Amino acid sequence: MRRMPGIVPWLAALGAAASLAACAQSPREEATLTLATWNAEWLIEPEAFDELARVCIGRGGRAGGRQRAIPCDLVPDRRWTGTDFDRLRGFAATVPADVFALQEVDGPAPAARVFPGWASCFTARRHVQNVGFVVRPGIPYRCNADYRELGLPEDDVRWGADLTLYPGTPRELRLLAVHLKSGCNRDPLTEDSDNCRTLQRQVPVLEAWIDARATEGARFVVLGDFNRRFDREFAPGRDRHGRIVALWPEIDDGDPPGADLLDPAEGVADEACRRQDPVRPPIDHILLGATLGREVVPGSYRMWPYPRDGARWPDHCIRTVSLDLQPRER
Repeated sequence: MRRMPGIVPWLAALGAAASLAACAQSPREEATLTLATWNAEWLIEPEAFDELARVCIGRGGRAGGRQRAIPCDLVPDRRWTGTDFDRLRGFAATVPADVFALQEVDGPAPAARVFPGWASCFTARRHVQNVGFVVRPGIPYRCNADYRELGLPEDDVRWGADLTLYPGTPRELRLLAVHLKSGCNRDPLTEDSDNCRTLQRQVPVLEAWIDARATEGARFVVLGDFNRRFDREFAPGRDRHGRIVALWPEIDDGDPPGADLLDPAEGVADEACRRQDPVRPPIDHILLGATLGREVVPGSYRMWPYPRDGARWPDHCIRTVSLDLQPRER
């Protein structure tokens, strides 16, 4: 068959244009990745909050993990209005993070009002307090199965949200977002209280996830609201009877190899989160496995205090750390 004049150059130009288009649509591969954690304090859309307020749970009652309900003492002070959502969205936009681990969020809908256009992965608990991630557009990710085991057998505590970034590439890293049991942030976990006993039972479940990632040789991060002050904990993590007394020494035991953890907040001076708050050590943490810990950008860990403007803000601040993901000799 006779070749038409000019057809080969035309096809070559078309192929070049297609290649350029593919490059333009390829995922971002910036040199750094900034991770954030944020407990957004009962972040529920106003319409959903109003519906729940009509059948709220009275004093002494408690919503279980399978119940979609709020305590009556949240009404009306903890209701986020449309104006509040606008303010939260504006503040979040000032934080140069690529991935946020979120706690106390009623799923993807309220998260989308604060992070419009971002992808999300949230636990599927029926309860209004869920844990999840939002991911900046252009970053490849995979939502993994919820880490339901953190809810314990009675399924009454928050699950973990499990996310993989850059799946199937040399940059791949695994993230677990957590919101552990509250009410035992400084006492030994052997304290005679339901809250401490529950948190104590969550510790080996959390450690099992960490140990599994270390055994795989994965680069990993655990971040979120641990409801635990690490400055009040000292090694060893167990007492002479083998009972877990402290969270941080127990999960940072280096067994198996690769399970050593880095806390980038160590040695960083804290400040008040809101105008009315005292300065106090954090219960929100970003913990990195040893391999990934070597990629922390020095001095990048920080807390983001809210404006001292008298407006309502969540009772936890955003905390961030940056990782240098440039290929290098190992």
